Amino acid sequence: MELNDKTIIITGASSGIGAAAALLFAAEGANVVLGARRGKELDQVAGQILQSNGSVVTLAGDVTDADYAQALVDLAVESYGGLDGAFNNAGMMGDMCPVGEMSVETWNAVIGTNLTSGFYAAKAQVPEIEKRGGGSILFTSSFVGHSNGGMPGMGAYAAAKAGLVGLAQSLAADHGANGVRVNTLLPGGTLTAMAGDDAEAHAFISGLHALKRMAQPTEIAQVALFLLSDRAGFVTGSPVLADGGVSVRLV
Repeated sequence: MELNDKTIIITGASSGIGAAAALLFAAEGANVVLGARRGKELDQVAGQILQSNGSVVTLAGDVTDADYAQALVDLAVESYGGLDGAFNNAGMMGDMCPVGEMSVETWNAVIGTNLTSGFYAAKAQVPEIEKRGGGSILFTSSFVGHSNGGMPGMGAYAAAKAGLVGLAQSLAADHGANGVRVNTLLPGGTLTAMAGDDAEAHAFISGLHALKRMAQPTEIAQVALFLLSDRAGFVTGSPVLADGGVSVRLV
């Protein structure tokens, strides 16, 4: 069991990649601390874990609130005695439009949810992970804003996701000597609620990938599992692509 007895926070855990990761990590022996805005959906994921005799606690809230980031860490410590890792996965795309037409409200919401939340999370998580003698922090970034994955109408999203790569690299440099590994996971197009249900759009996105399809959330969760496990013990500061070859732009 790759995460046996490790305590892992997962945000954005009510659906998509976060929910898939919650189910997978619990099956691999982790105590999972689940966070998301939607409490009902979060409880449904937790219910599935409990039915399989997994170990889970939940706390609904908003990742753009620094107090919520600390509350998730406090819950991990109160419930399981400490914190070994975190999958900071919550995010949003926002309205798609050129930057010149983008509202300040959209910019602030996208940056806050995707990037500033990462700062809040790391600020709360790093001290507790260091108390354990080390562990792993993972942020969900994106191929958008990295490599040659620029996409029209996604300026705020691209800026936020690129910012997470830089944040993770700085954190890795700052805390590596204390045994804390920090990486970013860069999925390609994934079949989640964020991707919508437009078949024509899915076909277009699939065509951007070398594999000519979009990912299932469980496929991305498997890569997250590796990066949070001891198998990735010498991996830190890395933007890890799980993008189905979209970065090589085979069309």
